[in-house]
Amino acid sequence: MNTSESVAHTAWICKYHIVWIPKYCKKRLFGVLREEIGPVIRELARQKESRILEGNMMSDHVHMLITIPPKYSVSSVIGFIKGKSAIYIARNFQGKKRNFVGESFWA
Repeated sequence: MNTSESVAHTAWICKYHIVWIPKYCKKRLFGVLREEIGPVIRELARQKESRILEGNMMSDHVHMLITIPPKYSVSSVIGFIKGKSAIYIARNFQGKKRNFVGESFWA
């Protein structure tokens, strides 16, 4: 079962298991936030040409199996997803209208 993806001259399989937590291990992923952040994370991954194969949001951390093309580094894609999702959370759930400076949601 070799399901590689390919471009003009290469074939690749790059799957990564990523786990991250909210800052200070607060159990903020309950209820509405937990249900609404999933589609946002999938859309952000799609913007970086990545796909989330499996995902699970626990009460205090996030598990993801993500496939990332070799032209992007893992840290840049995950940093993009964490940064933009933190801004989404701040604007929609914490009542902030602008980008929040000095605060962060993810560790």
